[in-house]
Amino acid sequence: MIPLLRSELVQVPHGFTTREGGASAGPFHSLNLSFKVGDEPAAVQENGRRLQHAVGAPVACLNQVHGDAVVHATSARPDLGAIADADASWTQEPGLALGIGTADCLPILIHAPQARAVAAAHAGWRGTELQIGARAVEALVAHAGARPEELRAVLGPSIRRCCYEVSSDLAERFEALFGAGVVDRGAGKPHLDLALACRLTLERAGVPSESIEVMKACTHCDPEWFFSHRRDRGRTGRMVAFIRLD
Repeated sequence: MIPLLRSELVQVPHGFTTREGGASAGPFHSLNLSFKVGDEPAAVQENGRRLQHAVGAPVACLNQVHGDAVVHATSARPDLGAIADADASWTQEPGLALGIGTADCLPILIHAPQARAVAAAHAGWRGTELQIGARAVEALVAHAGARPEELRAVLGPSIRRCCYEVSSDLAERFEALFGAGVVDRGAGKPHLDLALACRLTLERAGVPSESIEVMKACTHCDPEWFFSHRRDRGRTGRMVAFIRLD
């Protein structure tokens, strides 16, 4: 069984893969879950098989384009194939897992227990600036009948403030949107707190603060456990975050 990170806050099957437990070699060691990074296709196919076994369901993945589109997922494609060009999805289909691929960007998993719905979103800096988390909440409210106050959300491993240097222009844009607290302006270039910006987005969308968990792991800091696009200069694999209804 591949190792998975989980939250006690979200009470449906979910998890965040690490780079451990797969069949890939070299810079993709070992559980790379993307066919698009230059890894051996047979290894990725085996890794996908292991993921589906761990999830216990087919995984509806997206071709993530750093936008703010949210799609309704009703089925999954084989071999980790994308169901749509989008950065978030939602479903009320039992037994269908929603998947988000990451290697520094922030995965957001959301459960609406009373509406019996789930959503998953991919938040890089572009998606965060577009407030993709709020778009996912809006989709659950508009289409699944959820109420923001019932939602439970977990923000998974990603590059954290300690390692995320950004330009002064981007820092200023995020400060204008989310307040000065999302940027550390110590010595050197500004550092962006992507997770805090996403948390604030969810809170502004009506999700209670106590119903949001932010995992502490930094993908850039821990090369043994996580792929990191920035640390590894683009030559790296992808992890997957998933959530599904029973």
